[in-house]
Amino acid sequence: MVIQWSDEDNCYLVHLPEFPWQQFHTHGKTYEEAAKHGQEVIESLIEWYGEQEKPLPKPITFPQKPLKVA
Repeated sequence: MVIQWSDEDNCYLVHLPEFPWQQFHTHGKTYEEAAKHGQEVIESLIEWYGEQEKPLPKPITFPQKPLKVA
């Protein structure tokens, strides 16, 4: 789950990289609210995949080296 602030939308936006068909899946007025909504979306997606008898997307892994922050 990736959460980022949007000045344009004046809220935190939630992106789920493993489910790329939609850039942002939910949002929240606070970081905590966005995280809660993101967790709810993940739970709903897992349930839907199960009902459809489809495998969940493969997890996206990050590089082993630490990322440099500019």
